[in-house]
Amino acid sequence: MTSNDEEDPAAVAPRAGMVISVRVRQDAVVVDPDRFLAAARRAWLADHPGAGAAEAAHAVSDAYDAAEALIGRYGSLASEHPDVAATGTARPTMHGGFGLLPGDRVSDRPDGLSPAGALTTFELDVPTLQDYGCFLPEDLDVQIGNPMSGTDTSEGSAAPIGDI
Repeated sequence: MTSNDEEDPAAVAPRAGMVISVRVRQDAVVVDPDRFLAAARRAWLADHPGAGAAEAAHAVSDAYDAAEALIGRYGSLASEHPDVAATGTARPTMHGGFGLLPGDRVSDRPDGLSPAGALTTFELDVPTLQDYGCFLPEDLDVQIGNPMSGTDTSEGSAAPIGDI
C-alpha cells in the first residue's frame, strides 16, 4: 500500500508455484593481495576448526578460492563485518548521497579489498536453473569459466561459486 492507501500497481502477491529469481553482483577491487589472501584464509580457518595454516594456504590459493571463502563466511565479498572491514575508511558524503566517488579506493581494510558496488535484481516466473538440468539456457547472461583449465570463456573470467 502507498501512503495514500491506494494499491501499488507494481505489487505482486506471492502464489504457490511462483518462481523468484535473485541475481546479485558484488564488485570489489583488490588493493592489497596479501591482505586479501590472509583474510580469506582466516575466514576459511574459522569455518574449518582444527585445520592449520598449511591447510588454509592449500585450500585458499587464488582469487576464486579467496572470494568463495569470504562469501561463505561473511555472506558477501567485501562485507562490512568487523573482521574484514574494521578499520575501513569512513565513506565520505558526496552530492546525492553517501559513498566513494568513481575511482576512489579504500586502502586500509583488513581484507585488502575496496568495495566497488553491488547490484541486486529480481525476476518473477522465469524457469528455475534446476529445471534446465545439466544444460544452462543459452540466453543466460552469466559467463562461466574453469579456473583450472587455463582458458577463459570471456574477457573477465568467472567461475561458479560452490553451494553459496
